[in-house]
Parts: sequence; C-alpha cells; structure tokens
Amino acid sequence: MQLVEPAPAKINLTLRVLGRRPDGYHEIESLVAFADVADRLTLSLGAEPRVTVHGPFAGEIEGENLLARALALLAETDAGLRLGAADLEKSLPVAAGLGGGSADAAALLRAVARANPDRAGAIPWHRLALRLGADVPVCLASRPALIWGIGDRLELLEGPLRLPAVAAVLVNPRRPLATAEVFRALGAAAAPERRSPPALPGPFADVRALARFVRAGGNDLGRPATALMPAIAHMQAAVAGQPGCLAATLSGSGPTCVGIFEDGGRARQAADALASAMPGWWVRATTLGGAAVAPVSWPD
Repeated sequence: MQLVEPAPAKINLTLRVLGRRPDGYHEIESLVAFADVADRLTLSLGAEPRVTVHGPFAGEIEGENLLARALALLAETDAGLRLGAADLEKSLPVAAGLGGGSADAAALLRAVARANPDRAGAIPWHRLALRLGADVPVCLASRPALIWGIGDRLELLEGPLRLPAVAAVLVNPRRPLATAEVFRALGAAAAPERRSPPALPGPFADVRALARFVRAGGNDLGRPATALMPAIAHMQAAVAGQPGCLAATLSGSGPTCVGIFEDGGRARQAADALASAMPGWWVRATTLGGAAVAPVSWPD
C-alpha cells in the first residue's frame, strides 16, 4: 500500500527578527502561507524503512536527509507504528527559503499518521515535528498562520482572519543560500523577553489589503541575504516591475523572491515573461493559501 502526500512550499510573506536568544536561536514573527507547488512524498507501507530521492533538485540535497531522521524518530517514539520506504520527488529548490526540507519531513509525519489511525491520537506530533526543525510544526499544518518564537509557536489564521486566495510568482536563481549564513550576516542584537503572543494580522478584505501589509511588514533578512547574494536585488526588482504586481518580497532567508499579483492571469503572464527573460531562473506561477493536506491533531 502506498500513501502520497504533497510537501508544499512554505512562503514567508513577512518576517521580523526581534533578536538573538540566549540559546543561540533567533526570536521571530512571520506571516506564513503555503503555495500549490510542492515536493511529493510516497510512503510504501511494509517496505524496509529507507529514503530515496529523485526529481530535478534531488542532487542538491547535502548531508543527512531529514526524512531519514524522521523515520528513525517515529520508530523510536512508537515501535508499533506502520512505517515503510519514503520516496521523495524533489521539485522545489534546495536552501531556497521555501522550507523544503521541513515540508518534506512534515509530509512524512502526515503520511504516517494516515497509515496509523488507531495509534495516531496518542502520538505527540507537534513535539516530534519540533525535534526535526523549527519550521516543521507549521509545515505539518500547511495552512496560513502567524508563527513566532523560533518558528515553533503558531496560530492558524481561520474564520474572519482567513487569508484571501493570493495569485503569486516564485523566482529562484537556482543557487542555494544557507539560512545560518544569512542570520550570521544579520548580526542581531539580544532579543527582548517576550511576555505575550503577538497580535494576529488581519482581517484582510482582499489581496490588495494583504499586499499593503506585506509591503509594510517586509523581511528583516532581506538586507543580509542580498549582501551575500546580490542577484536577489535584481530578481526582486524584476518581479516588482511586472504588470499587476502588488508587492514583491523575499521568502524566508532567500534567495527565492515572491510577487503578489492582482489575479492569476497577471501572475501567469509575469511568470512567462520572467522565464523567457531569464531562462536560468526557476520561475513558477502559483496560488498561496492553505495546502490540501489531511489535518493532524496532536494531544500535546
């Protein structure tokens, strides 16, 4: 039996870095949405637990694949879980500011939860996700959220705070940029003590209201990321200059730039124009919002 899970790209629409914590991590606040472009994970139940990777960006994964760590952690947590072989179709750029590795690990957690309905309710999914990485909890939900702390605290934006559907374009230079290097280049001061959760954003009446919020919020990692990779400034300007672009920003620590557009038609036209002008770039028109994934509830 095989279970297939998408691992959608995580998009940071805004990102504030409040400072460096005593434990060495950074205190952040970020408005996050998910794109409908994704890696794809297939879990073959009953097969020997192992990880295989294929796809256009498979060769760019360096070091231990996070999926192997996830399989080992799941087996350690509950020896009775039905596991199997994980095959990843790697379609998203690596070290791109899209949360790709975290999204892949989250997809595996969701697949295992689906495969074990009788045991899933007792598994501390959020804690397992956090042990794999700060981004994994929000990727487990794959729905628009405000995240804070080191990215481990989250509040889903639902009901009146639900984000409007967002037509967008993602542009990446097909060059990796390590998150740790960008944070080092930022040189953040000590973080103030947080006494309460941040205020939730919205509601947003339409995509123009959201675009105004994105422009005002910005991304504090934009300056150090651009210093390390000057091509980011060119990409962001190219996206912002397309007809119908309402806002252009950096996702995460980069180097992927994201443009918010008036509608899907404008986004597709912009993607075609950018891909034609810069054939070496990875360019995708997409819709931002929540991904079509099975929700995972956790008892912790």
